[in-house]
Amino acid sequence: MAITTAKKENEKKKARAKQEKAQKMLERKLNAKKGKSLEEMMAYVDENGNLSSTPAGTSKQKVSRTSDEPKNNTRKGTLTSFNDAKGYGFIKDLLTGESIFVHSSNFKQLIEKADTVTFEIERSAKGSSAINVRKLM
Repeated sequence: MAITTAKKENEKKKARAKQEKAQKMLERKLNAKKGKSLEEMMAYVDENGNLSSTPAGTSKQKVSRTSDEPKNNTRKGTLTSFNDAKGYGFIKDLLTGESIFVHSSNFKQLIEKADTVTFEIERSAKGSSAINVRKLM
């Protein structure tokens, strides 16, 4: 029985593939990092949702107010836009110029567009919103 050249080539390819596979397996075994401590394997999520190697609450950052931010949370602003049909609008903070979301359920009295108001800021997952909104006389 004669072995054809095509069969010889196929056998050589199989032998080469088997040898490459064995070489890759050996490299993976040598590069594996077994025996890591639990602390090295831990991952934490910070307040912004990013992965971190340090646990939350251990950072040494100090939160401080900026000099232009009032000590109490009451601010002044102007109701720049309001959609009556949907019941929400935006207040432009007179101090920072920031546009802050406001819902009609947070109005303490009847307020119209372009009225100057006092309000407090509440932080939520979606951002800042104005609460306890009152019209300035």
